[in-house]
Amino acid sequence: MDEGQGPVTMRGAATALKSLSGALDRVAMWGAVAALAVMVFSAGYQVVARYIFDAPPVWTEELARRAMVWAGMLGATGAFHRYADPNLFPGLLTVGGVRGKVMAALRLAGVAVFAAPILFYSLFGPDFSLDRGFIGRTLVRKAEMMGVSMAWFTVAVPLAFLIIVVHALAQFSAALAGMEPVPSDHMEDSPL
Repeated sequence: MDEGQGPVTMRGAATALKSLSGALDRVAMWGAVAALAVMVFSAGYQVVARYIFDAPPVWTEELARRAMVWAGMLGATGAFHRYADPNLFPGLLTVGGVRGKVMAALRLAGVAVFAAPILFYSLFGPDFSLDRGFIGRTLVRKAEMMGVSMAWFTVAVPLAFLIIVVHALAQFSAALAGMEPVPSDHMEDSPL
């Protein structure tokens, strides 16, 4: 074995997970901004069409609602990544040492308890049927005014929770490796 090919270290794994988490965060934040822009455009277009041209299109309100779901879910992943999500004991996020590792493990366990059923039932229904899971049921349903599959909108929920799970794993591995969970200059990478 060469010198540079030793076993994977905790710090190396944490760095890789933090990089993945950061990349997912950047994509999610750009997606949230795009969804917010779609929401504002469609609501603005509806106002102009209704009050100036007296001919509001039927699809604008539905598109604004669906874009709001995407913006909210993707924005929630960014809040979690930046520790800006609501939490009961924010001071515990900065605790280091063994106590900090325990706190990180509890945070990861909390995410797992909440996210696991959402992810499971998004895919599977009774008897492990993909057709009867949350996404499977919405594949055949069409949006009332836009005529596209509702799955394009409902997939925002499990996708956001999957991203949050990756963020939680990255934060936990960083705590185990004794690394700072979120770089202090991270907010500069935000599209906002």
